[in-house]
Amino acid sequence: MRPISIQIQSVMDAFGQQGWQFEHLEGKDVIRTAFEAYHTQVQLHAQAFPQLNAVSVVGETLMELEVEQEPLVLELLARANKRITLGSLEYDLDRSQLMFRITNLFERDKFDADIISSMVHAAIAEVDRITPYVGVVQQTPEDLLDDLSVERLLLREDLIPPVPGDEEME
Repeated sequence: MRPISIQIQSVMDAFGQQGWQFEHLEGKDVIRTAFEAYHTQVQLHAQAFPQLNAVSVVGETLMELEVEQEPLVLELLARANKRITLGSLEYDLDRSQLMFRITNLFERDKFDADIISSMVHAAIAEVDRITPYVGVVQQTPEDLLDDLSVERLLLREDLIPPVPGDEEME
């Protein structure tokens, strides 16, 4: 059995500090877990790359699309990515997975727990944020897809999930 690298151990420590449950994939520098977000459940995995002193966090959710919807969703993700500073949204056509991937290179073998936590929060938030926009494309009848403006769709603020703690007390 291969020993656990200091890099994946620091990722596991960061998850532990946050109280997040996870599963370590034996013999690999990978952990996985799932989070309930506002709009969807986000499957998440973090992978350490010891030779690069890097960690990659990927959040994903199942999002099956009709062939006619794929070009609009891919355009939607490309336009949404223009507004993202770190990381990127992707769609895995083979697995029908909507994804957000973020990677960071670290100076030391032991990764900073705050940065790892921020990467996890970003992955969850971005998958959750884009999910309702993709849902609009999914719900648009096929004969109206040509009329759907992805640019205007992305301007809809009513689809953005509330920021935790910002909900007004009623």
